[in-house]
Amino acid sequence: MGPSPAGATQADGREPRGRSGGRLTPANALSLARLAAAPALVAALLLRAADAAFLLFAFAVASDFADGRLARRRGEASALGGLLDHGADASFAVLGLAALALRGALPAALPLLVALAFVQYVLDSRAHRGEALRGSRLGRWNGIAYFVLLGTALGRAAFGVGWPGDPWLRAAGWALVATTLLSMGERRLRQSPARPTPPDDSPPRAS
Repeated sequence: MGPSPAGATQADGREPRGRSGGRLTPANALSLARLAAAPALVAALLLRAADAAFLLFAFAVASDFADGRLARRRGEASALGGLLDHGADASFAVLGLAALALRGALPAALPLLVALAFVQYVLDSRAHRGEALRGSRLGRWNGIAYFVLLGTALGRAAFGVGWPGDPWLRAAGWALVATTLLSMGERRLRQSPARPTPPDDSPPRAS
């Protein structure tokens, strides 16, 4: 979910509420269902229930596509809904990647960094104060890549295929560790105010 359809903001910088007015909307219910599916995914992975894990992943992807479109169509898009949507995505990715890391399929650093990157994303956007989330291009591509990696690992197990092999999955995981650190560094640099140039007190040189 994204900003309100009109894209307007209030005088205090907060995004205006849609028709939802803080109540539970159908779109928010979908996001909450995806959030609830995250611990179920962990249980399925740890129990090696490959089919159940893949079905939970398919539900997460379908609900992620549906909730934002539903909110915009009903005029109920809001900053709170966007935070709930992205929070559900991050929770599902972090817990799924963590469960795979516990099984040795992915580097343990990846889910930790995904969680830290999401916290930085929320704080930098001031979403915890009611403002809309502000993403970056690299951050958006990373978010897609987390789900692609997770879906590839789950699909491989569910359909019993051997490709890509474990070394390829781990290499992709380490590549995402690098791009996540890069995204976090980029956002940190954007937060840092530019340092003023000190005045030049030296006497003028003769030409």
